[in-house]
Amino acid sequence: MANSREIQARMKSIKDTMKITNAMCMISSSKLQKARKDLKNTEPYFYAIQEALAKILDISPETGNEFFDEREDIPEHERKQGYIVVTADKGMAGAYNHNVIKIAGKEALSDNKNMLFVVGQVGRKYFEKMNIPIDINFKYTAQNPNMNRARIISEKVVDLFKNGELDEVYIIYTRMINSVTFNAEINQLLPLKRHKISNDTDNHYENCTFEPDIDTVFEHIVPNYIAGFVYGALVESYCSEHNARMMAMQTATDAASDMLRQLGIQYNRARQAAITQEITEVIAGAKAQKNKTE
Repeated sequence: MANSREIQARMKSIKDTMKITNAMCMISSSKLQKARKDLKNTEPYFYAIQEALAKILDISPETGNEFFDEREDIPEHERKQGYIVVTADKGMAGAYNHNVIKIAGKEALSDNKNMLFVVGQVGRKYFEKMNIPIDINFKYTAQNPNMNRARIISEKVVDLFKNGELDEVYIIYTRMINSVTFNAEINQLLPLKRHKISNDTDNHYENCTFEPDIDTVFEHIVPNYIAGFVYGALVESYCSEHNARMMAMQTATDAASDMLRQLGIQYNRARQAAITQEITEVIAGAKAQKNKTE
Protein backbone atom coordinates (compact mmCIF):
# COMPACT_ATOMS: atom_id res chain seq x y z
CA MET A 1 0.00 0.00 0.00
CA ALA A 2 1.28 3.48 -0.86
CA ASN A 3 2.07 5.73 2.08
CA SER A 4 -0.12 8.70 2.97
CA ARG A 5 2.25 11.25 1.42
CA GLU A 6 2.14 9.52 -1.98
CA ILE A 7 -1.65 9.29 -1.84
CA GLN A 8 -1.91 12.99 -0.93
CA ALA A 9 0.29 13.94 -3.89
CA ARG A 10 -1.88 11.88 -6.23
CA MET A 11 -5.08 13.41 -4.81
CA LYS A 12 -3.65 16.90 -5.35
CA SER A 13 -2.82 16.05 -8.98
CA ILE A 14 -6.36 14.75 -9.59
CA LYS A 15 -7.90 17.86 -8.01
CA ASP A 16 -5.81 20.09 -10.30
CA THR A 17 -6.98 18.06 -13.30
CA MET A 18 -10.59 18.36 -12.14
CA LYS A 19 -10.28 22.15 -12.13
CA ILE A 20 -9.16 22.02 -15.78
CA THR A 21 -11.87 19.58 -16.95
CA ASN A 22 -14.57 21.48 -15.09
CA ALA A 23 -13.42 24.79 -16.60
CA MET A 24 -13.36 23.27 -20.11
CA CYS A 25 -16.86 21.93 -19.59
CA MET A 26 -18.15 25.37 -18.60
CA ILE A 27 -16.37 27.07 -21.53
CA SER A 28 -17.81 24.57 -24.03
CA SER A 29 -21.28 25.07 -22.56
CA SER A 30 -21.00 28.85 -23.02
CA LYS A 31 -19.74 28.55 -26.62
CA LEU A 32 -22.44 26.01 -27.41
CA GLN A 33 -25.23 28.36 -26.32
CA LYS A 34 -23.77 31.26 -28.33
CA ALA A 35 -23.39 29.19 -31.51
CA ARG A 36 -26.93 27.82 -31.28
CA LYS A 37 -28.25 31.34 -30.82
CA ASP A 38 -26.33 32.56 -33.89
CA LEU A 39 -27.70 29.70 -35.99
CA LYS A 40 -31.25 30.37 -34.84
CA ASN A 41 -30.92 34.06 -35.70
CA THR A 42 -29.76 33.37 -39.27
CA GLU A 43 -32.10 30.49 -40.16
CA PRO A 44 -35.03 32.71 -41.30
CA TYR A 45 -32.82 34.39 -43.92
CA PHE A 46 -31.78 31.12 -45.53
CA TYR A 47 -35.29 29.71 -45.39
CA ALA A 48 -36.34 32.81 -47.30
CA ILE A 49 -33.62 32.15 -49.91
CA GLN A 50 -34.82 28.58 -50.38
CA GLU A 51 -38.39 29.82 -50.71
CA ALA A 52 -37.29 32.36 -53.34
CA LEU A 53 -35.53 29.65 -55.37
CA ALA A 54 -38.60 27.42 -55.16
CA LYS A 55 -40.90 30.20 -56.37
CA ILE A 56 -38.61 31.01 -59.29
CA LEU A 57 -38.59 27.35 -60.29
CA ASP A 58 -42.39 27.30 -60.15
CA ILE A 59 -42.48 30.13 -62.67
CA SER A 60 -39.61 28.92 -64.85
CA PRO A 61 -38.80 25.19 -64.35
CA GLU A 62 -35.92 25.36 -66.84
CA THR A 63 -34.09 28.07 -64.90
CA GLY A 64 -30.66 27.28 -63.49
CA ASN A 65 -30.17 24.03 -65.32
CA GLU A 66 -26.40 24.20 -64.85
CA PHE A 67 -26.87 23.84 -61.09
CA PHE A 68 -29.13 20.80 -61.53
CA ASP A 69 -26.92 19.16 -64.16
CA GLU A 70 -26.38 15.53 -63.11
CA ARG A 71 -23.83 15.11 -65.95
CA GLU A 72 -25.16 11.68 -66.79
CA ASP A 73 -22.91 11.54 -69.85
CA ILE A 74 -19.87 11.15 -67.57
CA PRO A 75 -19.27 7.50 -66.53
CA GLU A 76 -19.27 6.73 -62.82
CA HIS A 77 -15.56 5.90 -62.71
CA GLU A 78 -14.65 9.22 -64.35
CA ARG A 79 -16.71 11.51 -62.15
CA LYS A 80 -14.76 14.00 -60.04
CA GLN A 81 -16.11 14.55 -56.55
CA GLY A 82 -15.27 17.19 -53.99
CA TYR A 83 -15.69 16.71 -50.25
CA ILE A 84 -15.77 19.43 -47.61
CA VAL A 85 -14.77 17.74 -44.35
CA VAL A 86 -15.56 19.66 -41.16
CA THR A 87 -13.51 18.64 -38.10
CA ALA A 88 -12.39 20.43 -34.94
CA ASP A 89 -9.21 22.35 -34.24
CA LYS A 90 -8.60 20.45 -31.00
CA GLY A 91 -9.17 17.01 -29.57
CA MET A 92 -10.60 15.97 -26.18
CA ALA A 93 -14.08 15.79 -27.68
CA GLY A 94 -14.80 12.08 -27.49
CA ALA A 95 -15.41 10.42 -30.86
CA TYR A 96 -16.43 13.66 -32.59
CA ASN A 97 -13.43 13.91 -34.93
CA HIS A 98 -13.10 10.15 -35.40
CA ASN A 99 -16.66 9.80 -36.73
CA VAL A 100 -16.20 12.51 -39.37
CA ILE A 101 -12.78 11.22 -40.47
CA LYS A 102 -14.19 7.70 -40.71
CA ILE A 103 -16.86 8.81 -43.20
CA ALA A 104 -14.29 10.84 -45.15
CA GLY A 105 -12.01 7.83 -45.34
CA LYS A 106 -14.82 5.67 -46.67
CA GLU A 107 -16.34 8.09 -49.16
CA ALA A 108 -13.80 10.70 -50.21
CA LEU A 109 -10.73 8.50 -50.49
CA SER A 110 -12.25 5.85 -52.73
CA ASP A 111 -10.84 7.54 -55.84
CA ASN A 112 -7.68 9.59 -56.35
CA LYS A 113 -9.58 12.00 -58.63
CA ASN A 114 -11.56 13.27 -55.65
CA MET A 115 -10.71 16.59 -54.03
CA LEU A 116 -10.57 17.00 -50.28
CA PHE A 117 -11.28 20.34 -48.57
CA VAL A 118 -10.69 20.16 -44.82
CA VAL A 119 -11.95 22.59 -42.19
CA GLY A 120 -10.22 22.22 -38.81
CA GLN A 121 -6.69 21.39 -37.71
CA VAL A 122 -7.44 17.86 -36.48
CA GLY A 123 -8.63 16.62 -39.86
CA ARG A 124 -5.89 18.48 -41.73
CA LYS A 125 -3.12 17.00 -39.58
CA TYR A 126 -4.63 13.53 -39.82
CA PHE A 127 -4.80 13.50 -43.63
CA GLU A 128 -1.32 15.04 -43.91
CA LYS A 129 0.08 12.36 -41.59
CA MET A 130 -1.57 9.65 -43.71
CA ASN A 131 -0.09 11.27 -46.89
CA ILE A 132 -3.59 11.84 -48.26
CA PRO A 133 -3.68 14.82 -50.69
CA ILE A 134 -5.80 17.77 -49.62
CA ASP A 135 -6.27 21.28 -50.99
CA ILE A 136 -3.32 23.07 -49.36
CA ASN A 137 -4.85 26.52 -49.93
CA PHE A 138 -8.08 25.59 -48.15
CA LYS A 139 -7.11 26.48 -44.59
CA TYR A 140 -10.04 27.44 -42.39
CA THR A 141 -10.43 27.16 -38.65
CA ALA A 142 -13.45 25.45 -37.11
CA GLN A 143 -13.67 28.08 -34.38
CA ASN A 144 -16.29 30.83 -34.43
CA PRO A 145 -17.96 30.00 -37.77
CA ASN A 146 -19.22 33.06 -39.62
CA MET A 147 -21.11 33.87 -42.78
CA ASN A 148 -18.11 35.36 -44.57
CA ARG A 149 -16.18 32.11 -44.26
CA ALA A 150 -19.18 30.13 -45.50
CA ARG A 151 -19.53 32.40 -48.54
CA ILE A 152 -15.86 31.97 -49.47
CA ILE A 153 -16.13 28.18 -49.20
CA SER A 154 -19.37 28.05 -51.20
CA GLU A 155 -18.02 30.35 -53.95
CA LYS A 156 -14.96 28.13 -54.35
CA VAL A 157 -16.90 24.87 -54.76
CA VAL A 158 -19.55 26.50 -56.97
CA ASP A 159 -16.85 27.82 -59.31
CA LEU A 160 -15.19 24.39 -59.47
CA PHE A 161 -18.56 22.79 -60.27
CA LYS A 162 -19.47 25.34 -62.94
CA ASN A 163 -16.04 25.03 -64.57
CA GLY A 164 -16.35 21.26 -64.77
CA GLU A 165 -13.48 20.58 -62.37
CA LEU A 166 -15.95 18.85 -60.04
CA ASP A 167 -19.04 16.87 -61.00
CA GLU A 168 -20.39 16.48 -57.47
CA VAL A 169 -19.82 18.33 -54.22
CA TYR A 170 -20.49 16.87 -50.77
CA ILE A 171 -20.08 18.11 -47.22
CA ILE A 172 -19.22 15.82 -44.29
CA TYR A 173 -20.12 17.30 -40.94
CA THR A 174 -21.72 16.52 -37.58
CA ARG A 175 -25.40 17.32 -37.19
CA MET A 176 -26.65 18.04 -33.69
CA ILE A 177 -29.98 16.27 -33.14
CA ASN A 178 -30.51 17.29 -29.51
CA SER A 179 -28.47 18.17 -26.43
CA VAL A 180 -27.12 14.63 -26.04
CA THR A 181 -27.26 13.21 -29.57
CA PHE A 182 -25.23 14.16 -32.64
CA ASN A 183 -24.41 12.20 -35.79
CA ALA A 184 -21.71 12.55 -38.42
CA GLU A 185 -23.32 12.55 -41.87
CA ILE A 186 -22.68 13.38 -45.51
CA ASN A 187 -24.91 15.62 -47.66
CA GLN A 188 -24.75 16.57 -51.32
CA LEU A 189 -24.42 20.28 -52.10
CA LEU A 190 -24.12 20.11 -55.91
CA PRO A 191 -25.77 19.37 -58.23
CA LEU A 192 -28.96 20.64 -56.63
CA LYS A 193 -32.00 18.42 -56.29
CA ARG A 194 -35.26 19.98 -57.49
CA HIS A 195 -37.41 17.93 -55.11
CA LYS A 196 -35.48 19.33 -52.12
CA ILE A 197 -36.29 22.93 -53.09
CA SER A 198 -39.99 23.16 -52.36
CA ASN A 199 -42.44 25.97 -51.68
CA ASP A 200 -45.57 25.60 -49.55
CA THR A 201 -46.69 29.23 -49.66
CA ASP A 202 -48.50 31.31 -52.25
CA ASN A 203 -46.31 32.29 -55.17
CA HIS A 204 -46.48 36.04 -55.75
CA TYR A 205 -43.47 36.05 -58.08
CA GLU A 206 -45.71 35.57 -61.11
CA ASN A 207 -46.36 39.30 -61.13
CA CYS A 208 -42.70 40.23 -60.60
CA THR A 209 -40.20 41.50 -63.15
CA PHE A 210 -36.67 40.12 -62.91
CA GLU A 211 -33.74 42.33 -63.89
CA PRO A 212 -31.74 41.74 -65.98
CA ASP A 213 -33.44 38.34 -66.37
CA ILE A 214 -34.70 35.43 -64.30
CA ASP A 215 -31.67 33.22 -65.03
CA THR A 216 -29.25 35.86 -63.78
CA VAL A 217 -31.27 36.34 -60.60
CA PHE A 218 -31.37 32.61 -59.98
CA GLU A 219 -27.63 32.25 -60.62
CA HIS A 220 -26.98 35.05 -58.13
CA ILE A 221 -29.14 33.47 -55.41
CA VAL A 222 -27.79 29.90 -55.65
CA PRO A 223 -24.32 30.65 -54.14
CA ASN A 224 -26.11 32.27 -51.18
CA TYR A 225 -28.26 29.16 -50.85
CA ILE A 226 -25.15 26.94 -50.85
CA ALA A 227 -23.47 29.34 -48.39
CA GLY A 228 -26.46 29.00 -46.10
CA PHE A 229 -26.13 25.23 -46.06
CA VAL A 230 -22.37 25.44 -45.49
CA TYR A 231 -22.83 27.96 -42.68
CA GLY A 232 -25.45 25.74 -41.06
CA ALA A 233 -23.08 22.75 -41.30
CA LEU A 234 -20.21 24.75 -39.78
CA VAL A 235 -22.35 25.95 -36.88
CA GLU A 236 -23.92 22.52 -36.29
CA SER A 237 -20.45 20.97 -36.26
CA TYR A 238 -19.22 23.67 -33.89
CA CYS A 239 -22.18 23.03 -31.58
CA SER A 240 -21.64 19.27 -31.76
CA GLU A 241 -17.93 19.68 -31.03
CA HIS A 242 -18.53 21.67 -27.86
CA ASN A 243 -21.39 19.42 -26.85
CA ALA A 244 -19.11 16.38 -27.25
CA ARG A 245 -16.30 18.13 -25.37
CA MET A 246 -18.68 19.20 -22.63
CA MET A 247 -19.87 15.61 -22.17
CA ALA A 248 -16.31 14.25 -22.30
CA MET A 249 -15.09 16.77 -19.71
CA GLN A 250 -18.08 16.07 -17.48
CA THR A 251 -17.35 12.35 -17.69
CA ALA A 252 -13.70 13.02 -16.86
CA THR A 253 -14.71 15.18 -13.89
CA ASP A 254 -17.05 12.47 -12.59
CA ALA A 255 -14.34 9.83 -13.02
CA ALA A 256 -11.89 12.05 -11.11
CA SER A 257 -14.42 12.43 -8.30
CA ASP A 258 -14.73 8.64 -8.06
CA MET A 259 -10.94 8.32 -7.95
CA LEU A 260 -10.76 10.90 -5.17
CA ARG A 261 -13.29 8.95 -3.10
CA GLN A 262 -11.30 5.75 -3.52
CA LEU A 263 -8.04 7.51 -2.74
CA GLY A 264 -9.66 9.12 0.30
CA ILE A 265 -10.46 5.67 1.64
CA GLN A 266 -6.90 4.50 0.92
CA TYR A 267 -5.51 7.62 2.60
CA ASN A 268 -7.56 7.04 5.75
CA ARG A 269 -6.45 3.41 5.88
CA ALA A 270 -2.81 4.39 5.40
CA ARG A 271 -3.08 7.04 8.09
CA GLN A 272 -4.74 4.61 10.52
CA ALA A 273 -2.03 2.06 9.78
CA ALA A 274 0.64 4.68 10.45
CA ILE A 275 -1.02 5.72 13.72
CA THR A 276 -1.39 2.09 14.76
CA GLN A 277 2.29 1.51 13.95
CA GLU A 278 3.31 4.53 16.03
CA ILE A 279 1.18 3.43 18.99
CA THR A 280 2.62 -0.07 18.75
CA GLU A 281 6.16 1.32 18.73
CA VAL A 282 5.42 3.58 21.73
CA ILE A 283 3.94 0.70 23.70
CA ALA A 284 6.85 -1.58 22.76
CA GLY A 285 9.33 1.11 23.80
CA ALA A 286 7.53 1.69 27.11
CA LYS A 287 7.57 -2.05 27.85
CA ALA A 288 11.23 -2.27 27.00
CA GLN A 289 12.04 0.68 29.28
CA LYS A 290 9.97 -0.85 32.09
CA ASN A 291 11.72 -4.22 31.78
CA LYS A 292 15.10 -2.44 31.80
CA THR A 293 14.36 -0.58 35.06
CA GLU A 294 13.22 -3.77 36.76
